[in-house]
Amino acid sequence: MRKTNSLLLASVLGIFILALAPSAGAGPVPDCCSPRYNDTVMNSYRQLQYKMSIYGQPPAAGQGLRLGIYQAQAAYGPGATAKNMQRLEKAVKAAARFGVQLLSFPELYTSGYTMTPQQAQQVAQFRDGPVVTQSRSIARKYKMALIVPYAEKAKGAGGKLKYYDSIAAIDAKGNLIVSYRKTHLWGKEERANWSFGKELCPVFLINGLPMSLLNCYECEFPELSRILALKGAKLIVGPTAADCYDTGPDGKRSALPYPDISRTLIPAYAYANNIFFAYSNHCGYESLKGHQWHYRGNSIIAGPHGDIIAAANHQQDTLLVADIIPAFYGPTHPESNYLKDRRPRLYQELVAPKAGFLPGGWVYPQYRGGREIIPPSDKGK
Repeated sequence: MRKTNSLLLASVLGIFILALAPSAGAGPVPDCCSPRYNDTVMNSYRQLQYKMSIYGQPPAAGQGLRLGIYQAQAAYGPGATAKNMQRLEKAVKAAARFGVQLLSFPELYTSGYTMTPQQAQQVAQFRDGPVVTQSRSIARKYKMALIVPYAEKAKGAGGKLKYYDSIAAIDAKGNLIVSYRKTHLWGKEERANWSFGKELCPVFLINGLPMSLLNCYECEFPELSRILALKGAKLIVGPTAADCYDTGPDGKRSALPYPDISRTLIPAYAYANNIFFAYSNHCGYESLKGHQWHYRGNSIIAGPHGDIIAAANHQQDTLLVADIIPAFYGPTHPESNYLKDRRPRLYQELVAPKAGFLPGGWVYPQYRGGREIIPPSDKGK
């Protein structure tokens, strides 16, 4: 009888363990995104929520700055630019109530991110066009520096127009500091719409704090944040359009969700470079040709110790506000320092045209005229 019970118990435990074990063929499970909620719930997400980590007064010049990150469902499609510019000023007005000194918007906020190449060319503007000019006026009116991502067009060699996924950095006096053109384009859609920028964003001062910009996919490259930190940046702001999944015309979601780098890479890179790092994302939805993108809404501000200072909920329109004060953070190690302890001579392979340390080697992409050159052997893949 005792032996029978033991065998029965072993069988039950075996079934229980098998039930808990993942399937050998199981893939990654979507990790963040909600189902389609009813109108009441969705409308609640469109109410602007405020999440803050601030002190009694905004930082004085040279001490730091009060940073705002505006995460919201933006307009897209025809007429989006005018609607988003109206909303931009409302967001600036709301941020001004809390003494925000620099306010960032998501990638391609003014036009909406989801576009065909033809639409991208239609909405793109010169750096002295209406979007940047109006943004400069708003910055001057509210005495607030702005980070305004937009679709830029510019004349290239021979007067030919080229188009860029750009970010305008504007100071509190309304001066355009830089119009930064994205250098690392993500996926075939971006590469069909935009040309590659040729230079990284310079380090510039806002309220006396040295800072710089990365654009969406660029935030995921450790080399880029390291270079900007070595140039003296104490804050990097990365406007982004990171989604969670794409729903096709058949109603099916994409099998592999985009990773939530705001909780993995952003704090890690902040720690590795002893800087503040802010990720400035969209939330909500955009649609194009029967496809719908659900943005992650994972905006975050991370501190030099890899700490999360402020973070938005995935679905919620949110204004994050945090005081960025480097003096409030000490070193991360008792003696060592990642930036000072580097040995650059050992890193030459990182910038070699061919990486022989991968099986079979790997030739890095090459570019001509702002476009990637695809080797004949790779065409059709």
